Amino acid sequence: MRIQGPNQTNGTAATSASRKTGAAGSFTLDSSASSSKSSAASAASGVGGLDSLLALQGVEDAGERRKRFARRGKSALDLLDELKAELLAADLRRDTLSRLRGKLAELTEKSGTPGLDQVLGEIELRVAVELAKRTPKAA
Repeated sequence: MRIQGPNQTNGTAATSASRKTGAAGSFTLDSSASSSKSSAASAASGVGGLDSLLALQGVEDAGERRKRFARRGKSALDLLDELKAELLAADLRRDTLSRLRGKLAELTEKSGTPGLDQVLGEIELRVAVELAKRTPKAA
């Protein structure tokens, strides 16, 4: 079959296919019985295919997981730098502290890589210390 442009095909394939289907002694089934069984089978296979696709999307390789956790650590360090700049400028903002609290919650999860977990633990500790220093104590 030759494709000549968008949505255009050579007409010779269609004529040869129609000749093959009209051969003498062909076998046919009752169309009402076969269509109900095939639609039920295709619906079941569609659900199974969707489940397997969703399961594959949930699988994350070690490299991607390591990159995701490294990005979390880098963004926490960037927020600590932003906090340092605000302290030097004597312009501490509450939204920076709230973002640091959010990052602290993200840093508690472990990546499964020992070296990376150690570094993330140190970043987590530093974020917790900075938040403790800047959060007023309840009386």
